[in-house]
Amino acid sequence: MVGVHLRLDPRELARAAREPHWVRAFADEVTAREAERAVGPSERRGHDLGKAWDGLRFLLERRAFPVDLVHGEEGLPGAGDWGYGAPRVLVPERVRLAADALADLPFTALLGDVTAADLARSEVYPAGFWWDDESALPYLSAHHAALAAFVATAARYRHGLLVWSA
Repeated sequence: MVGVHLRLDPRELARAAREPHWVRAFADEVTAREAERAVGPSERRGHDLGKAWDGLRFLLERRAFPVDLVHGEEGLPGAGDWGYGAPRVLVPERVRLAADALADLPFTALLGDVTAADLARSEVYPAGFWWDDESALPYLSAHHAALAAFVATAARYRHGLLVWSA
């Protein structure tokens, strides 16, 4: 299971709400296009949290992060199951709030005194991955940095996010 984000401009968000089957095809198209050619960070429309999604969720919840970046917030009616449930939306205003909050939350502050063993004891997905601080924590740090950059780009363009697990 991996966490996925897709940047959508306001017009695309409105269309997704009216035509949830369109946005599924659009997400597949964006994913295929970005897999075929190198896309710079400011052009990238999709973002994959990999298996770091639950570790980041755990850390963000501990800090009472104001936005649910990992699962999204508003349901997308009629979208159906995209792997592990229906996609959810973060509207541009919430993306801006998340970007501002992430800018003030470097990974060391997000992590605090949490160790990989703490993640394992808390049964953070994927089980068995979180026992080694030397591999697990840099993995989370890299995904935190990439997510922060992606969300900052989305906020700069005044985009919303579609969020799902696949």
